[in-house]
Amino acid sequence: MKPSAGDATALLRRRELCQLLVVGSMVAAGGLPLVLADTHPSLVLKGAGYRFPRTEALFNGSVSIEGTRTTFEQAAIGDINTDTFSGNQTWDVTEIGLHPYMLAYANQDFRDYSLLPAFPLRVFRHKSIFIRTDRGIKAPEDLKGKTIATPGYSSTSLTWIRGILQDEYGVKPGDIDWVTSSKDSSAGDAGKASAQESVVPEGVSMRSGPPGVDESDLLASGEVDALFHAAVPRAFVEGHPKVDRLFEDSRAAEQAYYAKTGIFPVMHAVAVRRALLDEHDWLAAAIFKAYSAAKQGAYRRMNRIGWADDMLPWYAQEMESTIKIMGTNFYSYGIPETRKSLETLFRYSHEQGLSSRLLTVEDIFHSSAQSLTEA
Repeated sequence: MKPSAGDATALLRRRELCQLLVVGSMVAAGGLPLVLADTHPSLVLKGAGYRFPRTEALFNGSVSIEGTRTTFEQAAIGDINTDTFSGNQTWDVTEIGLHPYMLAYANQDFRDYSLLPAFPLRVFRHKSIFIRTDRGIKAPEDLKGKTIATPGYSSTSLTWIRGILQDEYGVKPGDIDWVTSSKDSSAGDAGKASAQESVVPEGVSMRSGPPGVDESDLLASGEVDALFHAAVPRAFVEGHPKVDRLFEDSRAAEQAYYAKTGIFPVMHAVAVRRALLDEHDWLAAAIFKAYSAAKQGAYRRMNRIGWADDMLPWYAQEMESTIKIMGTNFYSYGIPETRKSLETLFRYSHEQGLSSRLLTVEDIFHSSAQSLTEA
């Protein structure tokens, strides 16, 4: 039976106690000077990710990974993905794009890192479909036969959007003419896209947009009918008169989707060097516990004084509404809590011709992490 987070922590403390007893007996016998520091040598690790409220405690050190001395630095997801899959592999513990990792694992035999079921980013994606209002697009089914832009076809967010459109509205990727933009207006926030975010499968109609033109300009100029993008395009932010969301009330659409499916889409996971997890059987649980504790601290702040920290006037009411719909641990970690979401993305990737095989939880999550849960 796989150890739980609590079992691993207890094991670590027993080891520390045994070491203290050994040191104490040797001191008493005159064999060692009395040195109390560092009785349990800590792993020195480097971590990376976004400095979200739910991960802030890892960055400022108020929550630490037991048995380690881990320092976290902020980095954009595109840069992290590239560094991890084909770069210097700078970090030992890192946030990672879930679908890029899946493609690296399935298609490129990438095994240097393994995943833990802590998910720094989960986002509903109905809000991420933007349209020209002068192209007769009134419902998702109207996207059939349209030209749609995207800055990264195989990103996690785009794979979710296509899957939801096919499952819920019968719109298949092959029903659309795709245009990939040569620039991404949000690249400064996301970093440079990795190769795993630009995979285009056979049977998909795809052409490149004009050089130097980003996805927002393609939509604003009318060169495309719609845009799928994780970020909010500049044209929408600036109030372009002919650019709007497909789902006018995307909040209601996403809540209805959750009520029907129970799925809160996962975007990012936590990756750890596989060699470290293989060598230290307690490490997966210790890292998971730290990410969970950091998130729990964010929950407490949100419930206590989040309305003062944020500028949104109805912050408290939104928090209460979310808890009523999704429960108190709405941003859940752990495989039991997220299995349906994970397996749905595995299916989407394979159905869309991106992943060479249908992946499983057992494939990409480390064996020592399989039973980790917040329950």
